[in-house]
Amino acid sequence: MKASKSSIRLMASPFSLENREKLSQIQTIVTLFAALYSLDEIPKGQLRRREIVMRAPAPTVLVVGATGRFAGLVVPELIRRNASVRALIRDPENAEKARRLGASEVVTGNLRNPQSLENAVEGVDGVFHIGPAFAPDEACMGVAMVEAAARAGVRKFAFSSVIQPTNTRLENHASKVPVEDALYSTNMEYTILHPANFMQNIAAAWPSVVRDGVFSEPFPKTAKLARVDYRDVAEVAAIALTEARLSYATLELCADGMHSQEEIASMMSEELGRPLSAGEPTFGEWAENARLPYDDRQLQLLAKVHDHYAKYGLGGNSLTLRAALGREPRSLRSFIRELALQTAQIA
Repeated sequence: MKASKSSIRLMASPFSLENREKLSQIQTIVTLFAALYSLDEIPKGQLRRREIVMRAPAPTVLVVGATGRFAGLVVPELIRRNASVRALIRDPENAEKARRLGASEVVTGNLRNPQSLENAVEGVDGVFHIGPAFAPDEACMGVAMVEAAARAGVRKFAFSSVIQPTNTRLENHASKVPVEDALYSTNMEYTILHPANFMQNIAAAWPSVVRDGVFSEPFPKTAKLARVDYRDVAEVAAIALTEARLSYATLELCADGMHSQEEIASMMSEELGRPLSAGEPTFGEWAENARLPYDDRQLQLLAKVHDHYAKYGLGGNSLTLRAALGREPRSLRSFIRELALQTAQIA
């Protein structure tokens, strides 16, 4: 079979203008392709994707109540993810504590003062907000923070709400709903966290447990509650504020299982190596021993929460926390073991 004259010319002149243009296009494609893929040492003929790290500027995150018992756990998690933390504190005397936690900036403000919120959110990329428990105007303060952040063009907002916020029989749950509702009417990438009962509440009672050999909460010792280590909540908040994968998520956050006081006392006994029992004090007895910084109104609201636990317990599921963390959540057993080890080191 004879080749045509045109094909003969093409074979005879491989570097004609037309072919040079095509070759140039091919070289461009190969160059772009090589930028994405490593072509050396390709195993079994399969392409190996080259990891290309695009380093974005480190975000600045405002942490509300950064020196508090719970928000203070968020600060180191953010720093671990290369974020800069601006701490919002009410008492200037806590500024040094905020810096020790790792905050690079400290601003003094009040959630009841809109102008102080405007100043606090100026220039930040994200906000972590947790409201003051049982405050009569908790919802108003939370909504004010959301609105100030939205006006300032903040990109991300993580709100530490509560498990079952639509359980409106409990005022401290219902007070979270207006804040969540306000977030839905912004252009911010919000993440709403619904944590169960905090394991850190057990840590607060630990000295009396070690002293008296009794673990007690003011509801039946057979009532079962879902709990969560707030360090895991803090980690989820930091992920939400520094990555995209938790944007617009509403996450129920619980460790595995629901445990009664009897089960918790048994764990404590095993970890301490001595017998402990579970108690059932009245709310008044328990509150007096706990010495909570609450007024009479706040104590009445907390008593209603414990009445609810007495009747229904507190349900929860660990599925979303496990998925958000990409690992197993911290267990109640491991939390109690940590407390026991600290006690052994002090002794």
